[in-house]
Amino acid sequence: MKALLSKQVGGPETLVLEDVPSPQAKPGFAVVEVKAVGVNFPDVLIIEDKYQFKPARPFAPGGEVAGVVKSVGEGVTHVKPGDRVLGNTGWGGMAEELALEAARLVKIPDSMPFDEAAAFIMTYGTSWHALKDRAQLKAGQSLLVLGAAGGVGLAAVELGKAMGATVIAAASSQEKVDLCKKHGADKGVVYGRGPFDRDGQKELANLFKDASAPNGADVIYDAIGGDYAEPALRSIAWEGKYLVVGFAAGDIPKIPLNLALLKGCEIVGVFWGAWVGKNPKRHQESVAELLKMYEDGKIKPYVSERFPLSKAADAIAHLASRKAMGKVVVTID
Repeated sequence: MKALLSKQVGGPETLVLEDVPSPQAKPGFAVVEVKAVGVNFPDVLIIEDKYQFKPARPFAPGGEVAGVVKSVGEGVTHVKPGDRVLGNTGWGGMAEELALEAARLVKIPDSMPFDEAAAFIMTYGTSWHALKDRAQLKAGQSLLVLGAAGGVGLAAVELGKAMGATVIAAASSQEKVDLCKKHGADKGVVYGRGPFDRDGQKELANLFKDASAPNGADVIYDAIGGDYAEPALRSIAWEGKYLVVGFAAGDIPKIPLNLALLKGCEIVGVFWGAWVGKNPKRHQESVAELLKMYEDGKIKPYVSERFPLSKAADAIAHLASRKAMGKVVVTID
């Protein structure tokens, strides 16, 4: 079988497509014939050794897959060969076959295409955990989403709207804001591209304040970080919650903690992957809730572009450029 491998530290240009042995299903594991792979920002980081986890090389990037169960190991009962499934794993997905813990697999509805299934669990799982578990977002509250047209951002827009919030989508172009409005955002704001000097950060803070007037945003969902973080925090409502989701801008911001004092707000970390490992039962409940919302038509992954496995490195590079909207998916025939 073929797999896209990281054999040295570097960007997407260092990845190579090679033939490797097919995996076997060990006890507790299942082998999946991969049909589609969601491309996510951790894929950009993990090949450069900048992610929280650093797998031994060679490894294939790709932490979100959909496909058909090929075989199962001893003790696996909740899935069987022929089942259509989605699964999340830290890496390994950009391959024609993948062996992973069967507990990480979820059966998908017959009506769910593989590309949408591969664009589902990490984005909606992250955003559902962020808004429901970490922020306790309530109907009638205001939600400001930074990077709103990206994978997790657009999921947050849809979920926030489904939860009854007033959703303000912030993105780097009017085209991206318009996409967010099609997916339920009530308002939109276009911000410039950093880096910003102090005057630029003040202007950005005023932009966020005006968008979330009169009281500021009750919840801020930040998957961007960098120079956008402090201006966003300055716009938060009294006793608001600021969700630290990721750092797509590249830099981890240094937040003046006096802002948390002055705003009486909470700065809340969101690490969905670790939460899943510590709360497997609650994760299963969350997935069931999300699939029900999908079947009810309340949420639907927006797959903007598809790349074949032979061009999967280009898919990662495209995501790294911050030009992608919604989800980018690698498809495997």
